[in-house]
Amino acid sequence: MTTSSGAESDHTSADREIVISRAIGAPRELVFEAFTQVRHLARWWGPEGFTTTTRSFEFRVGGAWDFVMHGPDGTDYQEWITWREIVPPERIALLHGESRDDPNAFESVLAFESAGDDTRIVMRTVFPTKELRDEAVEKYRAIEGGEQTLNNLAAYVAELTRNDTGRSETTPKEAES
Repeated sequence: MTTSSGAESDHTSADREIVISRAIGAPRELVFEAFTQVRHLARWWGPEGFTTTTRSFEFRVGGAWDFVMHGPDGTDYQEWITWREIVPPERIALLHGESRDDPNAFESVLAFESAGDDTRIVMRTVFPTKELRDEAVEKYRAIEGGEQTLNNLAAYVAELTRNDTGRSETTPKEAES
């Protein structure tokens, strides 16, 4: 689901943003952990059919995640995330591009909101220009990809909660293959 929340939205960026949210049936601390530890990210990150190879990962403000997303068609996508703000277990702000100095990198803020025993994750992404946002939506299917990524996160976290000790050898993404 994409939304533009008028109350929080900066009107100067409304035409450059994508907002995706999803309820996840797990406590906020677990959802936050699954998003912030490379051992978890490698098992669910990306849209359906994608896999991820991490080159380096340092989860701290100013740290980076250097990784490659492998598309189902065999295409490799070089990716780089720099962590800008980390407020456990509430919020993560990041800069995401193809490399450290990518002039077309976009900013994302992820909010992890408690909803009883569940968590609502809201991912707000702002692109440098409307054209880059439109290209991400049309060429790279960013809205569908973001929704699929959050669906993969929800399925992975559900698997973790079913297998308290993490005994499962099959991730939700692998089970679909």
